[in-house]
Amino acid sequence: MDEFLKWYFSHNPVAAASLGAEGYDHTLGDLTASGWQTREREQVQWLDRLSAAEAPSLDDAIDRDLVLSQLRGSIALASWPEWRRDPAVYLSTIFAAMYTPFQRRLKPEAELVESALSRLAEVPGVLAACRANLDPDLAAPLLVTRGLGQARTGRNLLTRTIPAMVEDAELRARLAEAAEPAARAFDDLVAFLEGFECGGTWRMGEKLYSTLLREREMLGYGAAELHAKGQAAWSELDARMRAVAVGVNGGDDWRAAMESLMDDHPPTLADMRAEYEAETRRAREFVRERDLVTFADGEECEVLPSAEYTRPVLAVAHYLAPPPLSASRRGIFFVPYTPDDFTPEQVRQRLRTNSRAQMPSIAVHEAYPGHHWHLSYMAGNPRTVRKVFRTPYFTEGWALYVEKLLHEQGYFDTPATELAHLDCRIFRAARIVVDTALHCEDMTVEEAETFMSTKASLSPGTAQGEVSRYCAWPTQAPSYLTGAIEIDRIRESFQGTPKEFHDRIAGSGGLPLGLAEQVALA
Repeated sequence: MDEFLKWYFSHNPVAAASLGAEGYDHTLGDLTASGWQTREREQVQWLDRLSAAEAPSLDDAIDRDLVLSQLRGSIALASWPEWRRDPAVYLSTIFAAMYTPFQRRLKPEAELVESALSRLAEVPGVLAACRANLDPDLAAPLLVTRGLGQARTGRNLLTRTIPAMVEDAELRARLAEAAEPAARAFDDLVAFLEGFECGGTWRMGEKLYSTLLREREMLGYGAAELHAKGQAAWSELDARMRAVAVGVNGGDDWRAAMESLMDDHPPTLADMRAEYEAETRRAREFVRERDLVTFADGEECEVLPSAEYTRPVLAVAHYLAPPPLSASRRGIFFVPYTPDDFTPEQVRQRLRTNSRAQMPSIAVHEAYPGHHWHLSYMAGNPRTVRKVFRTPYFTEGWALYVEKLLHEQGYFDTPATELAHLDCRIFRAARIVVDTALHCEDMTVEEAETFMSTKASLSPGTAQGEVSRYCAWPTQAPSYLTGAIEIDRIRESFQGTPKEFHDRIAGSGGLPLGLAEQVALA
């Protein structure tokens, strides 16, 4: 396993550095066609080697099977090469490598700047690889348009935003000067993408989609079965919400009730951040008082505006975990700010989808005992590979599971917050229906946007951003409710206290659900 991780880190240096592995923070990696093809060949060899390896203990077997699930998923995706289809593969690598270290500040500033200078020098080559690798027959206009929106933030991010995060004036000047060639490369990429004509599809298709569910996520069913589960969950939640809505506005139209609740929102983006911070502190104290989990020593969750480069493509709150291979236990809950070019009405709609009734559920999901608690606590697991690989079917499933847990504990103690909690859940059921239908060619983008804005309480603009994300990230959107349902099922068979269950299953990592069940019930 140590040999495999060394191979994985050397081929994925940005991911390695983000995890806290030492010695990988000076390069963006080889993103040329030959680099991608080399990785594809070698991961097949690793699959063969690890499949034949015996495991002397249950923990070793879990580690091996975790890696095998990741390898099987990657090998299946070789038939759907993102590096030929989507400019975001390159852009996200650059942005994460440049921005995240300054956000975390785990090393002296001079070291951070030296690493950034080394990576900046590689940016033109990475963007040249992007232009060379994008295949007009495979790349989809929708994905290219998303990438174009991200690429347009590149110059400002590299020449202004990141240098402004450097306190030392001399280091700041060096960084800004070195950023200019990289910024020009972004200008060139923007011009290229504006004129890039392509005719590929973003639709993955049922066969590959189902393969990923079975092989990578280790679920016992494929896309059709998952779609049916989403429809059933939506119908059950719809009935519950009709009953709760009566306590909000006197009628059983929960969409109308949610619309009225969304009118009570923070007046500005800055106020939204401040109110989320207060709600995050309240959630932590509630979980601590009820002794639901064990907290990691030194854990801390900051609540900050979302990064500039994510704003064109992420319309919802999200979380940056502490690097699990480091000693840090400080995570960041990013509040979904809008791009600078949004109109006042677009900003208002973003604030409405972060209303005061919705904030408790979102803070629980992102912070306590959701993502921040889970990922800061699991960083203490002694099994290195558990810190490196995790699946959203556990991590997002966990965050939605704990929303239900806190509902059972009485955290959502008004009809308004209870309805908003259920709305967060029915939103995830709608995601299952839409994601499977989109990628199995049963729904158009326009139909999906309408579904998300009528079957969940999303504004049209937010629904548009959500559906765009589903098109670009197949199989991720269903992970929330699918994982939550599976964790609930495992809990029913667990013999012990809720705290013991939570510490064991979440502390084991972010495992595919089949492996998580083995750990919990061993």
